[in-house]
Amino acid sequence: MLVSAKEMLDKAKAGHYAVGQFNINNLEWTKAILQTAQELNSPVILGVSEGAGKYMAGYKTVVGMVNGMLEELNITVPVALHLDHGGYEACYKCIEAGFSSIMFDGSHYPIEENVAKTKELVAAAHEKGLSIEAEVGSIGGEEDGVIGMGECADPKECKMVADLGVDFLAAGIGNIHGKYPANWKGLSFETLDAIQQLTGDLPLVLHGGTGIPADMIKKAISLGVSKINVNTECQLAFAAATREYIEAGKDQQGKGYDPRKLLAPGAQAIKDTVKEKMEMFGSVGKA
Repeated sequence: MLVSAKEMLDKAKAGHYAVGQFNINNLEWTKAILQTAQELNSPVILGVSEGAGKYMAGYKTVVGMVNGMLEELNITVPVALHLDHGGYEACYKCIEAGFSSIMFDGSHYPIEENVAKTKELVAAAHEKGLSIEAEVGSIGGEEDGVIGMGECADPKECKMVADLGVDFLAAGIGNIHGKYPANWKGLSFETLDAIQQLTGDLPLVLHGGTGIPADMIKKAISLGVSKINVNTECQLAFAAATREYIEAGKDQQGKGYDPRKLLAPGAQAIKDTVKEKMEMFGSVGKA
């Protein structure tokens, strides 16, 4: 059964580790991530962007697939199904479809409007037992066509949004989505520290976890980051393994063209990536 992400993240914050949010794009992705979480006895958050939700035919399809897998793969670790960077309408659609967690990204609105909409969605989510993440200060890079430069959030604005009763907070600390450019300045730990001091026990979220060096990840966790989002890294691993399979001509041997065979190396690459991340984040054995 799907659970809200609140309890797992409160535990992570208190225990100084982080739970990974791994974005799903299809059945292979979902199965690989769930099996790895179960094998490592780790809690996990499945992230679904609006674009991925559309690609998988809609939010109800995603909910049906995930619920079916939890039952048929005998998944017993805590699993949250979370809308990633959701707009206002998408948040309501996911509440209705049976998600267990949502993220309202109101970072592109003026702060007053972000606060008003977040407040309304906190009430709607909590009424149904869902957890809710909010965002302050945009996260850089590109995600589903949204491009930003990796700004740092204003800690006072973070406190305003935290006080609305959100369950966890994404704050820009110089992080970006996608691959990090060669001239990236690194994470702003001063910003993170200032936000943590104002928001107390609230779990903080690090978006754009792909390509941030391990020592920076560990330092961010020590400063209150309890949820780290990974997407690009699984995509790159999947693509590289699939390319290798095809370039070796394996799709032309026997029934190597069968999608179950064709996609197997990519699925294994996702599992390997997720395992590496869960070990780095410290969530192994924490279910």
